[in-house]
Amino acid sequence: MQVTVEETGTLERQMTVKLPAENIEKKVEHRLKEVGKTAKIKGFRPGKVPPNVVRQHYGAQVRQEVLSELMGESYRDAVKQENLNPVAQPQIQPEMTGSDEYFAYTATFEVLPEVNLKGLEKIEVTVPNVQIKDTDCDDMLTNLRRQKATWEEVQRKSAEGDRVIVDFEGKLKGEPFQGGSGKEVPVVLGDGQMLPEFEKALYGVVAGDEKSIKVKFPKDYHSEELSGKKVDFDIVVHRIEEQELPPLDNNLAELYGVEEGGLEKLTNDVKENMEREAEQRVRGDIRNQAMEGLLDANPVEVPKALINQEAHAMQHEAMRQLGIEDHAQAPEIKNFTENAEKRVRLSLLIGKLVDENNIEVNSDRVRERVEQLCAGYENADEMVRSYLADPQVMAQLEPMVIEEQAVDWIIKNGKEKTKKIGFKEYMNPQD
Repeated sequence: MQVTVEETGTLERQMTVKLPAENIEKKVEHRLKEVGKTAKIKGFRPGKVPPNVVRQHYGAQVRQEVLSELMGESYRDAVKQENLNPVAQPQIQPEMTGSDEYFAYTATFEVLPEVNLKGLEKIEVTVPNVQIKDTDCDDMLTNLRRQKATWEEVQRKSAEGDRVIVDFEGKLKGEPFQGGSGKEVPVVLGDGQMLPEFEKALYGVVAGDEKSIKVKFPKDYHSEELSGKKVDFDIVVHRIEEQELPPLDNNLAELYGVEEGGLEKLTNDVKENMEREAEQRVRGDIRNQAMEGLLDANPVEVPKALINQEAHAMQHEAMRQLGIEDHAQAPEIKNFTENAEKRVRLSLLIGKLVDENNIEVNSDRVRERVEQLCAGYENADEMVRSYLADPQVMAQLEPMVIEEQAVDWIIKNGKEKTKKIGFKEYMNPQD
């Protein structure tokens, strides 16, 4: 076997393999003899078919089978011999011009890039130190009360926080449009569920009011028909309702399934949940900072084959989440290409970081992640044991933990600083 390798791109390789024709003919002859032992050809008894007749009937098929097997075997041997690391199945093209001495084919494939990590000590990560105050907890309890609130009709002008029940009919250039009308529609003032101009018109109204207003839809509105257009709305106000919050007492706790400990237990649960949410957000935040720093410090070209594989995996996951079964209705693959390339780059860089620094999965951290997943369930201990014993769950969790450990390594060996920030500001920056 003769092998030559040509670099046809940064990561693309074209390998030419030549196999001695004599060896091929020997394998073909041997295979034809085996076929002849069981071949059933009209006019001949099984096992008594002349070799030339066997060749006439099966020669082309046998030769193709032999060549296919030899190309597969020799390809694997050749990449091993040349110390190559293909990332996907090759494109194999047999040489069309024949030769009495050898059979040749070319295999085109991509290889993994050589990764040399650098600049890790310069990566900066700011770790948020989230401050949860009593007022934050009070606000969360108020939100819980609002979720259990009732509405009572009032005879006064509407104000912030009230619910206004209206009929409305919209017309574009004098004609009704789809979705432009509604009956007995509740609008909570201040929630932003309607366009600002529409909601503004409902402040200071009383039951029985009728109003005609003009509303301009924003240019980025999802409906092309209404985008940037001015629409006339006729509004009829049916009633004004005021929100009645349940008292902040043990009964509120019961409404949320807290049977023992009352309001004190509910308050503690709320705070623990806030701490857990903040911790998860912080973990994702510092992970993103570390990963962006790693990417910026280590630009590396990645194989197109791996990008395509990752993009298709992301497309299939999007289909699953959207409940799409018909592949023809799937989001376009180009929508995933950029993020797919980023994921592949990160995977290669993290893999190199883990290998170079002998980072091994920490079983205690795996258990901690499992406990976090199961927290809040009544049978949490049982679920933890079940997850830890499930190879499929472990196959998903362990790479996540390894990545967390890699992030820890980057923070420890890079530049870390801490920033204090309030819970509300951190969790709801848009507010």
